[in-house]
Amino acid sequence: MTAILTGGKTPALPSVALLVTLQAVVSAASLVVEIVAGRMLAPYVGMSLYTWTSIIAVVLAGFSAGHWAGGRIAEMQTPRALLWTGWSMLGAGVTTALAVFVLRSGADILLPHIANPIGAIVALCMIAFFLPSFFAGIPAPVLAQISVAAAPDHSGRALGAMFASGAIGAILGTLLAGFVFVAWLGSVGTLALVTLCYLLSALLLLWLARRAGDPSGMLMAGLAMLVGLLLAGATVAQPSPCTEESDYFCIRVEDVSANPESPVRMMVLDHLVHGVSARDLPDVIFYDHAALLDLLARERMGGSDFSAFFIGGGTFTVPRKWSTLDPQPDVTVAEIDPTVTEVAIRDFWFDATDTRILNQDARAALRTDGSRYDVIIGDAFTDIAVPAHLVTQEFFELVRDHLTEDGVYLMNVIDHADRMIALMSLVHTLEQVFPHVEIWTEARRPEPGERMINIIAAGFGPTDKDLLQGLSPAPITFGRIPPKAVAQLKALRKPIVLTDDYAPIDRLIGAESY
Repeated sequence: MTAILTGGKTPALPSVALLVTLQAVVSAASLVVEIVAGRMLAPYVGMSLYTWTSIIAVVLAGFSAGHWAGGRIAEMQTPRALLWTGWSMLGAGVTTALAVFVLRSGADILLPHIANPIGAIVALCMIAFFLPSFFAGIPAPVLAQISVAAAPDHSGRALGAMFASGAIGAILGTLLAGFVFVAWLGSVGTLALVTLCYLLSALLLLWLARRAGDPSGMLMAGLAMLVGLLLAGATVAQPSPCTEESDYFCIRVEDVSANPESPVRMMVLDHLVHGVSARDLPDVIFYDHAALLDLLARERMGGSDFSAFFIGGGTFTVPRKWSTLDPQPDVTVAEIDPTVTEVAIRDFWFDATDTRILNQDARAALRTDGSRYDVIIGDAFTDIAVPAHLVTQEFFELVRDHLTEDGVYLMNVIDHADRMIALMSLVHTLEQVFPHVEIWTEARRPEPGERMINIIAAGFGPTDKDLLQGLSPAPITFGRIPPKAVAQLKALRKPIVLTDDYAPIDRLIGAESY
């Protein structure tokens, strides 16, 4: 077969150095796609443990299937193996460019028909990122086989170099995606760059196949490459779903005002609304949880001057309202994403002049902060759950140590009315740290299965009132769940103490049963 393909001559094998470099590039590109997949999915299904688990599983499944197919190709004669591997890189380029279109169309088609959120995440991952991973997995066994043939006297070293280059490429791709590409190019631009990388790899492989003696299919390959380049251009031309794409979130700013002369804007981080603000109404709060946080904090402080530490900024709705109070509270906000802060100042009319803003993780900020506060407010979310490191007994002990003698910790918790497993576990955990723990929510009977907004108040003494009247922006009444009812719920739900070692908050919120 080799003689037929090469006219009786021994095929011109590529150097091991070239093959090792090519494998490193393909491996790096494939890991860039894996990292970007998380950002691409976030506007549709959020970013959670389930999202990353699905992405990693689907990508590894694609790599595995690709390695198997590559093993079959590696058994071919070298010229034909190079040709088929070049075609696989064309496939990787085309399917990577198509991932943007497949994901957006697939989300519109699949999400309305898949009730289970985990099923929806897996389905979107499969249709968008399995094929790019499959094609990217093909070259590894082929290039390894050829490298052994190219260096028969040092086959072990050649094989080791191929494995090492794959690992080094994966590390490099991960670092470049996380620290460079997404921040500077955005997710769509990054996928376009990966597409170009795959197409150039395909061009090199097809040239190597031609040099080794198999020029067949070059015309079709050229047409396929042209299609890939056009798709890459179309990918870049696609409008981003994000107003700003930061290192942490896809941030969207949407105008929801009835009167354009008096704008009202909504901030969406990934796929969840994180706040609404009106330009001309700085003292009006549009969301129940923010209204209750405002009411509880001022009620516990008796209307006097006080200091507050916010875990999470979002639209900075409550700090913006408090800037209108007299006396004005001393406010510190730990918002991990500086772009969120910039958007709040630019698009949500937040004046940061009198607010101390720490663009870092709240737990890290408290650990190095020697101040004590009258009120600490927890309102940070990734997807629908509070980040796991902000719900543990160890973190609550850190919060307690930064409260004044009459201070209070207020925490926003979303849970299903007919489950309340996560809520009860948070209460149970806080009770290990604070002598008084209360649950506040809207004073009405919830609908079956409804996701309720709850505020936990933990401190060294009780709130003086059982009911609070407020505006959100319509009149609304909030009530404290009686301690006897809380005790009954705890006995029914069998809550756990959340620790740094074990805090399955995503499962507690998302599970059907416990």
